[in-house]
Amino acid sequence: MTILASLTDTLSGTMFYLASFLVVLTIVVFVHELGHFLVARWCGVKVTTFSIGFGKEIFGFNDRHGTRWRFAWIPLGGYVKFMDDANGASVPDGDAMATMTEEERAGSFHHKPLWRRAAVVAAGPLANFIFAILIFALLFTFIGQRTTVARVDEVVAGMPAEAAGFRKGDVIREIGGRQVESFGDVLRLISSSPSRDVEVVVERGGEILTLNVTPQPTETNDRIGGKITRGVIGIRHAPSPDDFTHNRADPLEAVWLGVKETEFIISSTLSYLADVVTGYQKPDQLGGVIRIADVSGKVAQVGPEAFVHLIAVLSISIGLINLFPIPLLDGGHLLFYAIEAVRGRPLSDATQEVGFKIGFAVVIGLMLFATWNDLSVVEGWLGFNAEQNQGQ
Repeated sequence: MTILASLTDTLSGTMFYLASFLVVLTIVVFVHELGHFLVARWCGVKVTTFSIGFGKEIFGFNDRHGTRWRFAWIPLGGYVKFMDDANGASVPDGDAMATMTEEERAGSFHHKPLWRRAAVVAAGPLANFIFAILIFALLFTFIGQRTTVARVDEVVAGMPAEAAGFRKGDVIREIGGRQVESFGDVLRLISSSPSRDVEVVVERGGEILTLNVTPQPTETNDRIGGKITRGVIGIRHAPSPDDFTHNRADPLEAVWLGVKETEFIISSTLSYLADVVTGYQKPDQLGGVIRIADVSGKVAQVGPEAFVHLIAVLSISIGLINLFPIPLLDGGHLLFYAIEAVRGRPLSDATQEVGFKIGFAVVIGLMLFATWNDLSVVEGWLGFNAEQNQGQ
């Protein structure tokens, strides 16, 4: 009976994680593809398919413009297919393009001027960024922020902050050129810079000082129980009740705060990737489908606000990933268009085909690498604990 109850709990927990994952991914993918779709329509491109998921269709319908809106069985992405595409990756269908009538050419994506094609391709990632900004703006407007002054209340002996000259009572004003408005900003900016020299501007007794500190990489638990490597310098904050303020932004200010939040996430992500390439950080934070499912399930249990915030963060991630200059992704198409703009003519079909094949191999390789990293979270996702099986 105990085993049956345990299996039932594990199954229900897994289904909850999967459902949370599908909700997050479906929303983010829909927004991305909707960006492509709307700008394509505005540019006079005939869209034949709007698909959420890949593979065999589960259900769908045709709109009055002849576009097939469909949901498919493999919910790991989506695509918008134009009338002259050979597939969902927008590879040109040379045979179809060669036999088009003038009327058909008017709705052809690949016959549109370069700037229109670039606008359609860029619209997907841009839609993800705008969507995230709007989510953050709503959170800043209706939920607000609870903040405290960025004051150092204790300097831990033997840690980087002590060596850098931090003192109790210092108020941190800037970190790495970014203005600091709360101690939460300090945590975010320091934690995202392990092993990198950071310039910190502090106010001490009315005097402005500049200190240089290198955050120590430290593995800690995040708010949902996962492992993450963060930068730590060894300062502590002990706010009193009077130190807390709760602010709700007006709509215009909230949008600006949403822009800043989106920019911070993008720059932090790019900085981390640069650190991975240069060896400053390990690539173990690069996750794929399994980790997204794990995080989605855990965050959904925290509450609606956290879940909505996660949707915004993943929307930014999807938009940013798609801008990487890898053929098959939106960034790869934009790279081809940039080359076309310089050459005055597009690359040959054969060259583009080779590029798409290389891009496919790169994407598959990245997915396999991310999945390998994801295996570290499978135990928690399925409800197992390896340490329990090793004895005391």
